[in-house]
Amino acid sequence: MLQQERLPPRTVALVTGGNSGIGKITARELAARGAHVFVACRSHESAEAALAEIRAAVPNAQIENIPLDLSDFLSVRACANDFLSRGLPLQILVNNAGIVPGHGSLSKSGFELAFGVNHLGHFLLTQLLLRPLRDSAPSRIVTVASDAHRGAPGFDWDALRKPTHSRTGFPEYSVSKLANILFSAELARRIDGSHVTTYALHPGVVATNVWRRVPPPIRGLMKLFMLSTERGAETTLHCATSDSAARESGLYYDRLQPTTPSALAQDTALATELWQRSEEWTRDASQSPLQP
Repeated sequence: MLQQERLPPRTVALVTGGNSGIGKITARELAARGAHVFVACRSHESAEAALAEIRAAVPNAQIENIPLDLSDFLSVRACANDFLSRGLPLQILVNNAGIVPGHGSLSKSGFELAFGVNHLGHFLLTQLLLRPLRDSAPSRIVTVASDAHRGAPGFDWDALRKPTHSRTGFPEYSVSKLANILFSAELARRIDGSHVTTYALHPGVVATNVWRRVPPPIRGLMKLFMLSTERGAETTLHCATSDSAARESGLYYDRLQPTTPSALAQDTALATELWQRSEEWTRDASQSPLQP
């Protein structure tokens, strides 16, 4: 268990991909600090196994599973509706789930898989949960990005509507992580003054299931040099719970500290265009205007 600081009473958190990797550690640590945690992921069996493990480590944990397939906008909406129907507050949203896609991969909603899951799925989920986040303020939206964003050349808007082109999936993954940082910063500008703060972060290169589509010989070698999931969750938890981060919004973090992302990740015009396109692409699934 990591060092614990109690959260305020009745804190509610939702963690995507909280069934494995740094998401599971994040969910466990938030539960240990007193939060009522919702783990949102695709596999019911995997979620229940993770919840059992967390309950064994944190006997009094308040933790539940909500189904979520980020590649499918209809599933994202169903997840949001499931949460909203409970009438609970929401103080912490952790957009953690991510994937490195295989060659030829397309999301269920028709986008390159990394972009569809890592960015668009979280973009839509965040919009649909903004009301309880605003009503519960001060609250936080934490998006797990990656320093891989530095390798992204920008956006080929047409390619984002086509299957993963590269053999490794890394170029597309880098583009999706650039989108995460631009989204977090643009969201901070759009909801400034609401007491809802946003954070994007690099967790380090962590040995998690995000690499599951990388061919086995390469994947095994890569993981020898990666951080543990415990270490990888530290910056997420800092952004989600620390007093110092509560006074900050729209920044990019690495090793518990704000740091400067790539020049493209600081391009406000690009962030605005990404927002507008993301809004258009997800509008039918949201059935509501996506203006905070």
